[in-house]
Amino acid sequence: MTKEEFEKIISDALADFPVYFLEKMKNVAIVVQAEPDEFQKRQLGYASGNCLLGLYEGVPQIKRYHYNKVAPDKITFFQNNIERTANYDLLNIKQSIRGIL
Repeated sequence: MTKEEFEKIISDALADFPVYFLEKMKNVAIVVQAEPDEFQKRQLGYASGNCLLGLYEGVPQIKRYHYNKVAPDKITFFQNNIERTANYDLLNIKQSIRGIL
């Protein structure tokens, strides 16, 4: 599947979430990468054989005390890993994406 098709699935999944949830995501960037990059792997102590599907980078809302014009939080979806673990099945891919969100 193309990156654009994958991004559309994410967008459709987000549209199904309650407004309360979406309001909490106003300052969250959604990013799609094929796989984790070397920096992300090093940061997480990523071992060979692991399969990272998604990654949240930022400060959880419950740990925020003040909003100080920081860069947006980010949720990264690793498309190749998600597709592989879902056996390239569209329904399984959609379920994985909802679980990551």
